Amino acid sequence: MICQEIQNLLAYAIRTGLIQPEDEIVVRNQLMDVLHVAAWEASEPAEDSRSVDEILAKLVDYACEQGLIENTNGMRDRFDTRLMGCMTPYPREVQRTFREKYDVSPQTATDWYFAYNQNVNYVRAGRIAKDIKWTYPSEYGVLDITINRSKPEKDPRDIAAARTQQAVSYPKCQLCPENAGFAGTATHPARQNLRPISIRIHDEPWQLQYSPYGYYNEHCIAFNQKHVPMKIDAAVFEKLFDFLDFLPHYFIGSNADLPIVGGSILSHEHFQGGHYTFAMAKAPVEQHFTLPDYPTVNAGILKWPMSVIRLESQDRTALAAACDLVLEHWRRYSDPEAFIFAETDGTPHNTITPIARMCGDTYQCDLVLRNNITTEERPLGVYHPNPSLHHIKKENIGLIEVMGLAVLPARLATELEVLRESMLTGADLTADSRTASHAVWAQEVLARHPEFCAENAESILQQEVGAVFEQVLCDAGVFARNAEGSEAFRRFLCTLK
Repeated sequence: MICQEIQNLLAYAIRTGLIQPEDEIVVRNQLMDVLHVAAWEASEPAEDSRSVDEILAKLVDYACEQGLIENTNGMRDRFDTRLMGCMTPYPREVQRTFREKYDVSPQTATDWYFAYNQNVNYVRAGRIAKDIKWTYPSEYGVLDITINRSKPEKDPRDIAAARTQQAVSYPKCQLCPENAGFAGTATHPARQNLRPISIRIHDEPWQLQYSPYGYYNEHCIAFNQKHVPMKIDAAVFEKLFDFLDFLPHYFIGSNADLPIVGGSILSHEHFQGGHYTFAMAKAPVEQHFTLPDYPTVNAGILKWPMSVIRLESQDRTALAAACDLVLEHWRRYSDPEAFIFAETDGTPHNTITPIARMCGDTYQCDLVLRNNITTEERPLGVYHPNPSLHHIKKENIGLIEVMGLAVLPARLATELEVLRESMLTGADLTADSRTASHAVWAQEVLARHPEFCAENAESILQQEVGAVFEQVLCDAGVFARNAEGSEAFRRFLCTLK
């Protein structure tokens, strides 16, 4: 009974504070309009503890049965977002509540804002829970391994609709402010339940929101209100520190600004942050060095599979200048012996991935040295997962993975399950498309683990996948973790003095 399901959604909205009891009739009428319900039949909300996903599923099923939408993943997502949009407060209300909470403390504000985003189903907590997660105790600390299953697979009908969608330039990208309240198209997600928070970064208007499919706790995105491209320059450090002054309990970082080593959206300046401590943040400094021009800045090389310089100081101005010194020297640095070239044929290759956090009253910034040079043998990048690892990880290594959290493709959820059973039964791994790419690796795993059996198979495969990710990070390091690499790293540090 559709009226019953509408009432259940209204009860959820009142229970979570999205609407007040006095809003109920108006919101009910809006939902009736969206669902083409002409008459209301009074009913009491069900006495259950169903999640918002379960409540919405019933309403979306009704819309499909009535021919209001086509039953595809894309259309279902757009429709359930439209329903939640009916109960999403106006931006002024969300911003006012955030400021009131912020007056108590920054963490009180983000605690409320994150819970609000889950309640309004912008942060799709139910889907995030479907991600497969485990940890791997590497030489460099405990790495986080995730297989991303939260984003729904695209239906062929959605793909076909996207091909026929007329090209539009509004919003220009998925990070522009115009996304808030946007109804969505076949090629652009619906955002009726998105309400970013206005903030000031580097004396410019920016906005703060959370990721709908966050990879870690309170995975947030801070973005410039202007549609300007990503750029790593002297100003980026001041911007990162401005964010820390605003939310000192969060970390904040920027993807690199070059293809291959950069993020998926290089056309719009943005940072990613959150309330989470990654393995890299816990990594110790294994070699200290000094920057003579910046005596108040502590400097060192991290014990980390990638090439990372850590700088820290209570003086944010001096720290920003020291970070810029490293950036500028790295931009123009070449070392043919280590196969590092600042540019080839006028194309720049060197950049950094900066990550900042507060440690008490000390600003700390990790500068991950990146290089995106390619060769005929390594067209995806020299400092990229080597081809023998592509069956597990072929995609670029961005900010999140740099810090020690693997974001592995959804295909692995099925492939590893089939692989496990095939390894246990001795099946021909090359005969199944789901296991063929893993065949060589699987034989190596069996050779390393003669104890492989039904009771430990899943655990062994998870640990071996973790070892692959550790090697992926080593491959992405511009200075190898060996004597030659250490010497090459020291040669670069000499240029800073």
